[in-house]
Amino acid sequence: MTWGVLGTFLFATGDAFGESKLTQLRVYPEQVKLETAADRQLLVVQAVREDGVTVDVSHEAKFQIADQQFVKLEGTTLCPQADGKTEIRVEYGGLVKSIPLEVVKATEARPVSFKLDVMPVLMKSGCNSGSCHGAARGKDGFRLSLFGYDPDGDYHRIVRELPGRRVDLAVPEASLLVEKSVGAVPHGGGKRFEMTSDLNKTFVDWVAANCPQDPTDVPVCTSLSLYPPDGVLDGEGTKQQVTVRATYSDGSDRDVTALTLFMSNNDNSATISPEGIIQAGARGEAFIMARFATFTVGSHFVVLPKWHQYEAKAMPSANYIDDLVNKKLMKLRIEPSGKADDEAFLRRVYLDLVGILPTEEEYVAFMTDTNPQKRDLLIDQLVERKEFTEVWVSKWAEWLMMRSSNQTSYKSIVLYYNWLSEQIAENVPLNVMVRDILSANGGTFKNAPTNFYQIERDTLKVSENVAQIFMGMRTQCAQCHNHPFDRWTQDDYYAFASFFSQIGRKEAEDYRETIIFNSGGGDVRHPVNGKVMEPVFLGGPKADTKGKDRREVLANWLASPENPYFAENFVNRVWHHFFGIGIVDPIDDVRISNPPSNEPLLKELAKRFTASNYNFKQLVKEIVRSEAYQRSTQRNESNATDEKNFAHQSLRRIKAESMLDIITQVTSGREKFRGLPLGARAVQIADGQTSNYFLTTFGRATRETACSCEVKMEPTLSQALHLLNGDSSNQKIAQGNLVGKWLQEKVPHEEIVQRLYIRCLSRKATPAELDVLLPTLAESKDPKKDLDDVFWALLNSREFIFNH
Repeated sequence: MTWGVLGTFLFATGDAFGESKLTQLRVYPEQVKLETAADRQLLVVQAVREDGVTVDVSHEAKFQIADQQFVKLEGTTLCPQADGKTEIRVEYGGLVKSIPLEVVKATEARPVSFKLDVMPVLMKSGCNSGSCHGAARGKDGFRLSLFGYDPDGDYHRIVRELPGRRVDLAVPEASLLVEKSVGAVPHGGGKRFEMTSDLNKTFVDWVAANCPQDPTDVPVCTSLSLYPPDGVLDGEGTKQQVTVRATYSDGSDRDVTALTLFMSNNDNSATISPEGIIQAGARGEAFIMARFATFTVGSHFVVLPKWHQYEAKAMPSANYIDDLVNKKLMKLRIEPSGKADDEAFLRRVYLDLVGILPTEEEYVAFMTDTNPQKRDLLIDQLVERKEFTEVWVSKWAEWLMMRSSNQTSYKSIVLYYNWLSEQIAENVPLNVMVRDILSANGGTFKNAPTNFYQIERDTLKVSENVAQIFMGMRTQCAQCHNHPFDRWTQDDYYAFASFFSQIGRKEAEDYRETIIFNSGGGDVRHPVNGKVMEPVFLGGPKADTKGKDRREVLANWLASPENPYFAENFVNRVWHHFFGIGIVDPIDDVRISNPPSNEPLLKELAKRFTASNYNFKQLVKEIVRSEAYQRSTQRNESNATDEKNFAHQSLRRIKAESMLDIITQVTSGREKFRGLPLGARAVQIADGQTSNYFLTTFGRATRETACSCEVKMEPTLSQALHLLNGDSSNQKIAQGNLVGKWLQEKVPHEEIVQRLYIRCLSRKATPAELDVLLPTLAESKDPKKDLDDVFWALLNSREFIFNH
């Protein structure tokens, strides 16, 4: 084990840092280009203290423009004066930062644009939101496209749908569009902005220019940047200005702070005003989002309490995972929990890696082993067991929706399941396995991966499933409109779906088998304009599919380093299995507005996973060997409320299949499932249609969709009642008759109690527990009944039902 480089020192905030050193001065944006007389740029200056706290000093900093003939400064906003180049020197607290400045077309007016100016005002004001005119049927007789996915249609509805009603070319200020927005006439949405605001001026200027329609080659926004990218705010009430800059397809850029819609994912910790001013609240984290055009970007901010004192101690680190987790904990001033003891680790690692509990013999062997590397050695052994493969095949079967139906035979599902088992058992690189699935052709019996296209046959659903399973993205929203909280547009959705528009299917000689092939023909059309959509990688470039199987082209890109979402998606899924929460959670809802709790950790895991040639077992070992995984579930004062930064291990209810398997295991009972021999494990079930009352009650996935939400992990009353009164515990205790056999062998009562504790909880009974149980057993008239009751009580304990 290695130790982190962070030594012991004191962090404090508030007046104690009146003379605190500043370590860095940041100015955003880091370079400025002003184009046309209308262009402006808001500058943000951020100072960084030696304790990591950031301070907005934009209004306290000293600005010095090298050549003032080119630009003037109004507050913290730059305005163009003349064409040329110069630089701005920013000084604060003895630190200096200079940024370059260029001004072009300083005297030229920029004509107001419907798509570049008016549409952003509609977005910022909420006019085209789902609760207003962006609703499917509009509102009060006026409809806009939801979040602006159809600007040409919006232009028509504003200007030409009811000529003379919504815009007044003769008196622009009297336009209904204007008067309702400023509250001059009754408006269901209320007053949206002031008459003197720049937003209103945009409306008026556009109408005054006779509502010009944009040319077909009008530049489009290609990227968006939000500054500063992060911050640590010192106490409630602290403020931080942000600035937003858009880049366009013609190479120009523009400050769009005033036109941006701002949101916070945690108003309790930080809010943001329409003007882009963050205000700190209670201690915690907040992801501040900015939406403009079709883009949503974000910045991460931490809020600390005022007067907070924190003694930063060295944190143990087993590998790079711990270094990155500890770095985030240090930033949050959180102290991690200690390491779980051997008994807790033993039970946890067995449940997570092989889905069962250690036997009495395995418990004794591990607890008496004095080798300091015994945990690593145990991990190596468990990863090579067949039960490890079964656990992960079961998870993949959920993701791939392995379920028989009228169109997918039971035989096909079993063959598909067996193929998947071989892939995981042989540790086939994940990218190879995924390529084989996505590019599969042939019969569903002869080439089992083809069942992926037989289970779901609808083109749009297939594309949604591929995005969700293999990239962790829910694109369903973009089928009807641009995604409200992510970058995906309708164009993206249908261009991606076109990869699957040429899948051919025909019946084989056996009616239960279907042959999947590339038909070479078939297109997807955009629902708004009817345009045939050519294949474009989701978040990537246009694909060259001419004369090729489109699915094969997609598979080669998707399961490769060129697609950054692939590796991140799977390392996040694996992480979720071992912590009960993903770095991005839910694991299949990756979007800007649902950021990772530790982005550097996610990136590094994905980077190393890719560099290992997508070695799944190596990834598992790295995670399980980390201090983060091996931490206790016991919380301390600093991490008591932390739920997503891995300062402690989480208490997790055991999954349905594993729960049934371990009840069967510890009672020496047996179960029978369709297609499997008596005594098989629930985790070995191939078909999602196969289930029983216990598995249904405990939330086993039905595998009807690709959504991770199908697996229910929340404890319920029906689960408790079933364990208390159902056959799963009572009948199995009687069936196995373990207590009866031990009594026949003259095993002392205390030893039986200890063996029951080891079997069920992977630990020995404590002296306090023995003090309660042994006197009662000594006076018992029916030791078997009473010991069976102890067994039953252990099976119904929280400690048994949860992985801790």
